[in-house]
Amino acid sequence: MAATAPGVQPLRVCLVGPLPPPAGGMAHQCAQLQAVLRAEGLAVEAVPSNAPIRPAWLARVPAVRALCRLLPYGLHLWRATGRCDLVHVLANSGWAWHLFAAPAIGVAWLRHKPVITHYHGGNADAFLSRGPLMVRRLLALSTLRVVPSAFLQRVFERHGLMCEVIPNGVDLARFGAGQGRAAEQAQPAQHAAPQLLVSRNLERIYGIDTAIRALALVREQLPRVRLVIAGSGAEQDRLQALARRLHPAEAVCFTGRVVNTAMPELLAASACLINPSLVDNMPLSILEAFAAGVPVVSTRAGGVPDLLQHGRSGLLVDVDDDAALAREVLRVLQEPGLAQRLAQAGLLEVAHCAWPAVTPLWLDAYRRAVAAHAARRPALHNTEVLL
Repeated sequence: MAATAPGVQPLRVCLVGPLPPPAGGMAHQCAQLQAVLRAEGLAVEAVPSNAPIRPAWLARVPAVRALCRLLPYGLHLWRATGRCDLVHVLANSGWAWHLFAAPAIGVAWLRHKPVITHYHGGNADAFLSRGPLMVRRLLALSTLRVVPSAFLQRVFERHGLMCEVIPNGVDLARFGAGQGRAAEQAQPAQHAAPQLLVSRNLERIYGIDTAIRALALVREQLPRVRLVIAGSGAEQDRLQALARRLHPAEAVCFTGRVVNTAMPELLAASACLINPSLVDNMPLSILEAFAAGVPVVSTRAGGVPDLLQHGRSGLLVDVDDDAALAREVLRVLQEPGLAQRLAQAGLLEVAHCAWPAVTPLWLDAYRRAVAAHAARRPALHNTEVLL
């Protein structure tokens, strides 16, 4: 924990972003970031962009629910930025940007506070290309722009926006059995009943129908293989109908929303993680599979090839190619030694994403953002702060 000298106030951070529930990679990242920053002695006030609507029945009224969420959010945002030294905004594309990230950056600017825009989401190129000019102008207002992957850094730079990379953080202690799991992967699974896992929200961009179709091809050779789909979302009915059409009931299990604390156990029971997404960046689900010693088969969507090297730390296939996905999954399940090699390489890969490695990067970014803002507005920064 960062020590605070007498008479020196710790840095006050306004952390803006989604928090669980519901489950989601950015929400879990925001919650974990809040915890590690507080452990370092920083004063963190979270402003959730997905706070529940009160009273709950208003959430069923489409024209009213947005207003009922935005008004309390805006009020909390205005008050919290007035109390902080720095605003850290977790941002994404689409309506989430316009409704939550853009107001947070704008309020920080009006309040004369340094702001770090922490951008997630594999759809950034399309969003920056087609979105209004105000999107790029607001990003340009940020004191620092941070992305979790080299893939997004390249996207931003193509749009004339310099940024830096701080990877998503993973609590490796939660997956302490990873090394043992990697050793267990030495045995092929032809005669077992292996479990495959998809751990993404049930949205079109994650291509879960590709995994359901691929399972049919896998089961032609290994009839006892089953697929667990952990998540919830708008595509649930369509995906369940597809699974019923292609498979017997026992072949595919939809768990619904899974709290992140349950993921280590779910991964421990899985022989392979499948990431069939159409659009992606730096999926927390892949990092957690690495940490758990579970081999990964993924599409080459977005930033995944920057995270996962084909044949070394995982296996990659083209987007929407169920035949290739099935072929690579069968390799993991049947090829002697392959699963073990992939799992061990994944453990090495995820080490640089452990929170003890990532947290100092954030503390340094905060120092630089505060200093850069103070250099531009010295009169606004007469209070000494300490990280």
